[in-house]
Amino acid sequence: MKSTPLLAWYRALAIATGCALLIFCGFMIAKYGFDTAQNATMYVAMLHGYLYIGYFIVTFLLGQKLKWPLGRLVFTLAAGCIPFASFIAERRVVRETAAATAPVAAEEPVSA
Repeated sequence: MKSTPLLAWYRALAIATGCALLIFCGFMIAKYGFDTAQNATMYVAMLHGYLYIGYFIVTFLLGQKLKWPLGRLVFTLAAGCIPFASFIAERRVVRETAAATAPVAAEEPVSA
């Protein structure tokens, strides 16, 4: 199986979505805990929403291409809405995809 550009897009969007979600959580704490950053919170929420839409589409396409089971696909899709989960899912997906796409070693060495 060859590496796919979807994997690069997935990695970028997983990290960006995770960072935006953590920033959004900080702004929510500021908004409801300290009554500040009212307007900024809306913009950070919109940023996370747009990034999540891209993350969702790319993750779905990658899951279809790699033939993930439904449970794994749902967890990976939901990871963009759970703080820190997108980082964990991204590392797991990259590690497993690299293992699946690694060249298979020959059983016997080639003699010259």
